[in-house]
Amino acid sequence: MSAEPPSKTGKRAPLIEFEGVTRTYGRGEAMVRALAGVDLTVGEGEFVAIMGPSGSGKSTAMNIIGCLDVPSDGAYRFHGVDVGSLSRDQRALLRRNYLGFVFQGFNLLARTPAIENVELPLIYRGMPLARRREMARDALAKVGLTGWEHHDPGELSGGQQQRVAIARAIVTKPDVLLADEPTGNLDTARSHEIMELLTGLNRDDGITVIMVTHELDMAEYASRIVHFVDGKVQSDTTRKKVAR
Repeated sequence: MSAEPPSKTGKRAPLIEFEGVTRTYGRGEAMVRALAGVDLTVGEGEFVAIMGPSGSGKSTAMNIIGCLDVPSDGAYRFHGVDVGSLSRDQRALLRRNYLGFVFQGFNLLARTPAIENVELPLIYRGMPLARRREMARDALAKVGLTGWEHHDPGELSGGQQQRVAIARAIVTKPDVLLADEPTGNLDTARSHEIMELLTGLNRDDGITVIMVTHELDMAEYASRIVHFVDGKVQSDTTRKKVAR
C-alpha cells in the first residue's frame, strides 16, 4: 500500500478520512449505535486529541482508525485507500507497516528486557537480529532510556514502562501513533513527561499522533481537540500551538 499521489490540483488525499462512518453492535432492541455518521479528517503531522464521555464513540473511532474494527456503514480511507475494501490480512499489514499503538496499561512482556519488548514488531517483520537490535536501541534512546535496555518491566517505574511502550510503537517508524489514554496509569509529573515526549515525536519526527484521553490538561498538548458525544463529533477545535 502506498500513499495516493497528488491530484491534478496538487492536493494529496487526507492521511485519515471518515465519511459518514457508522458502527453498530447487536440487533433489534439490543442494537447499540457506537458511531452515528461521523465525518472526520486528519492530515499528516497533526496531533489530535479525541475526548468525550464514556460511550461517546471515541474508542470505537480509535479502533477503526487502528484497523482493529471496521465501519458498519460509510467509508474509512487511509492515504486515500478505502480500508473497508481490504481483506483482514491486508488490514493487518496496514497496522504493521503504518501504525504504532500505545495503551494505558503498557502491555509489556513481563520478565523480558526492555530492548526485547521494543524488538517485537521487528520480529513480526522477519528482521535479522543485528538490525532489529540496532533499531530498538535507537528507539529507546529517542525516549530517553539509554542504559535501561536490559531492565525488565518490573525494574522500571510506570513512566519508564510507558517510554518502553512508546519506543516499541515508534521502532517501525510509523506514519501514525495511536495513543489510548497513555497517561491513565501515571501520576501528574510522569503524565506531563510522557506528553512532552509525544509532542516532541510529533514536532521533530513528523509522526501524526491521535490520542484518546479523558484529561483536558493532557489534551491541551494537542494542536486539535475533537469532542465526541453520542456517537457524533460535537466539536472540532484547532488550537494555537504553544511552544514547550
